[in-house]
Amino acid sequence: MLNVILISLEAVQPLIMMGLVMIVIYFFMLRPQMKKAKDEKKFREELKKGDRIVTIGGIHGKINEIRDDSFIIEVEGNNRLKIDKSAVSMTSSATLTEVVKK
Repeated sequence: MLNVILISLEAVQPLIMMGLVMIVIYFFMLRPQMKKAKDEKKFREELKKGDRIVTIGGIHGKINEIRDDSFIIEVEGNNRLKIDKSAVSMTSSATLTEVVKK
């Protein structure tokens, strides 16, 4: 009887370890990434005309027009560029906005 219990515990142990690994992956990798994506989406939705932004490519500009999925920004020399909303860098733009306000 004791041998049967020990054999069944040995069979379940790898499943328990795999479950623990999946939980660790979720809490340390997936969940923070989903939170960051949610924060970036919220940041992009709150942008308005006149805000200064930096794209992920390093282009600095000021928002002139907001469309459904893109911005028209004004850059150096009164040139205008159409960029996708997903190209706006949240971290760089937030620091730029803080510097401009001071």
